[in-house]
Amino acid sequence: MNSFHLRTFIVLVLTIPTAVLATDQPPNIVFVLADDLGYSDVGFNGQRFYETPNIDALARSGVILSDFYSGGSNCAPTRACINTGMYTPWHKLFTPGGMAKGDVKSMRFAVPTKGQDDPVYNTVDSMRNAIDGHHTSIAEVLSTAGYVSGRFGKWHLGEDLQGFTVSSANGKPGVVGKRFYGNINVAEDITDAAVEFIEQNKEKPFFLYVAHWDVHSPIRARKEVVAKYKKKLETFTDDGDWEWNPIYAAMIDAVDTSVGRLRAKIKQTGLEDNTLFIFTSDNGGASFATTNRPLRGAKGAFFEGGIRVPTCAAWPAVIKAGSRSDAALTSVDFMPTFAEMTGASLPTNQPVDGRSFTKVLQGKADLQNRAIFWHYPLYLSGSGYNKVLPVYGTEKLNWRTVPCSVIRKGDYKLIHYYEYDDYKLFNLRDDLSEKNDLARKMPQKAKQLDAELMAWVKNTKAPVPTKPNPKFIN
Repeated sequence: MNSFHLRTFIVLVLTIPTAVLATDQPPNIVFVLADDLGYSDVGFNGQRFYETPNIDALARSGVILSDFYSGGSNCAPTRACINTGMYTPWHKLFTPGGMAKGDVKSMRFAVPTKGQDDPVYNTVDSMRNAIDGHHTSIAEVLSTAGYVSGRFGKWHLGEDLQGFTVSSANGKPGVVGKRFYGNINVAEDITDAAVEFIEQNKEKPFFLYVAHWDVHSPIRARKEVVAKYKKKLETFTDDGDWEWNPIYAAMIDAVDTSVGRLRAKIKQTGLEDNTLFIFTSDNGGASFATTNRPLRGAKGAFFEGGIRVPTCAAWPAVIKAGSRSDAALTSVDFMPTFAEMTGASLPTNQPVDGRSFTKVLQGKADLQNRAIFWHYPLYLSGSGYNKVLPVYGTEKLNWRTVPCSVIRKGDYKLIHYYEYDDYKLFNLRDDLSEKNDLARKMPQKAKQLDAELMAWVKNTKAPVPTKPNPKFIN
């Protein structure tokens, strides 16, 4: 049995379909995921203190997917969305542990909450900590096209192998059920195993899933790399007020080094032209570790800082170097994209909510006005600049998120808050920082998007809390 924890940041290497490349060899897929890497943590999104030369080189040689989103605002739901192609209401992983986190007295509705044994709090079916074994994973989909698959790093989706041929939580044989947060050597160990996997399977189509434990807390890194950033900080100037952390920078450095080694191995084995390499993250940066500016909020929030993630892809035979796409894409899109590229069969035993973005990678206009969705039926307390929502009936900021559903369609994003019986509307093209709520200025647009969102909530049978919390005090 393999148990991985997958909350990391994500690098994907995918090979392209025979139909697209006109090659006798089916494409290989290498997927690299980073944990908690923020949108603004990479050079290609303007970062100056943290250094990501290998990730930036990947972006320059391919396409920057500027509007890519994680399926959830934290690790487990996003990883479930990636691996099943389903939105959260179907697989029911809404948060690690499956319970609300925060002061129960500040929660308007009764929801599953740690320490609450009263049945009144078991009103929302959101207690899942693993994907069901009957759900078909990406690895199982690709096996229908003859792919061998390797999984190295954090899984966070339960004990089921889910079709992966080889699995290891830290790159070592037989290690599948442990956690390696804060391990300063694990990024290198995972990469060693991934490089060996490529070498062993270079003559056959493969899917490589590399899910780093970095940059998730605790914040630890190799002393010699930390020293490099401490020295840089002595002369670094910034017009903001953020206190840059050399240790966090060194953790990003470890992930970036991994990306460079994987790309070098792909090139050395002669697979570069027939490989799509994508890099992304599982959610926004944590508010105690990094700044997501100019985005609002951080990990756990459904403002852009919690769900817009740094993503780029290189694919020499298909993607034009130096290109950029602002198509709104999300984690559930990986499964149908990989299936189209490889000729694999999509599952018929479960919904597949995503859309293939192969045409986006080819530079063809596609998916420009499709709707994408999120749902969260619980509460999550905030801290620092990530206290973005108030306790019901007050102006006291307390929450990262409260029970809500979200839709992004075209330039517009609407967040429906069950907690406040209200919604907010933003034009992300004009207001990336989500400072201007347009719901009252554009009532028809808001009603239109809210109606589409509520229809999706109904169709997916998304759990919505409605029972009052008897302990609520505002």
